[in-house]
Formats: sequence, structure tokens, C-alpha cells
Amino acid sequence: MTGQHKAAAKTEQAKGAAKEAAGRAVGNESRTAEGRAEKAKGNLRQAAEKAKDAFKH
Repeated sequence: MTGQHKAAAKTEQAKGAAKEAAGRAVGNESRTAEGRAEKAKGNLRQAAEKAKDAFKH
């Protein structure tokens, strides 16, 4: 996994977790769902990069 892509995936995961927590704290289900979606997107990006790395070696 390239450093740049890995960092982007981790950033998305962290931003998603923060949005989800903020949404739960204020009772905003829309923000909570948005955070979950962003976190999932980061997880998918990370999985895709790991798969690419597996095929390169």
C-alpha cells in the first residue's frame, strides 16, 4: 500500500469516526449515518490497497 493511499484511507476512517461520534452526541442521526458511511469508505479503500499489495508480491 502506498503511503499516500494509506494515509488517505486512515484520514477517511478518522473523519468518519469523528462525524459519527459528533452525530451521536447531539442526537443527529443524519450526521451519524454520514460518519458511518465515510468510515466504511475508508475501510474499503484500505482493503482495496491491501489487495493490490497482495497481488504485487
